[in-house]
Amino acid sequence: MTVRAILDTKGHQIVSIPLDAKLAEAINVLGERKIGAVLVMSEGHIEGILSERDIVRVLGDRGAAALDEPVSAVMTRKVVNCRPTDTVAAIMEMMTLGKFRHLPVLEDERVVGLISIGDVVKWRVQEYETEQEALRTYIKTA
Repeated sequence: MTVRAILDTKGHQIVSIPLDAKLAEAINVLGERKIGAVLVMSEGHIEGILSERDIVRVLGDRGAAALDEPVSAVMTRKVVNCRPTDTVAAIMEMMTLGKFRHLPVLEDERVVGLISIGDVVKWRVQEYETEQEALRTYIKTA
């Protein structure tokens, strides 16, 4: 299975914020959308990603004053990404080894989606359930 299959099921919505958005604004976006990360973009290009981990880290280091800082001062700048043609197994390994939970999907240098580890786990569980049902059906008809 590929990343494209996950995106076709979950959708291609992309939530992003600009570099100069305040951390407090970004937190509001995460809370309203009930998501764990948001892409930080400028002119259609990924500049970074802001995750719950980034927020906890900066609040622990700098306290509430960090809420007035721009996300560009807090975000993770090195963003690993994948392609729609990558396999689910490959991105699972990438996310596990890299210890991150969100992965932007790029096609021809354009962001076409964002995959979370939750999306991957949900997809794998559905895949296993489908296989189990096929085996049950096969056994019943054998």
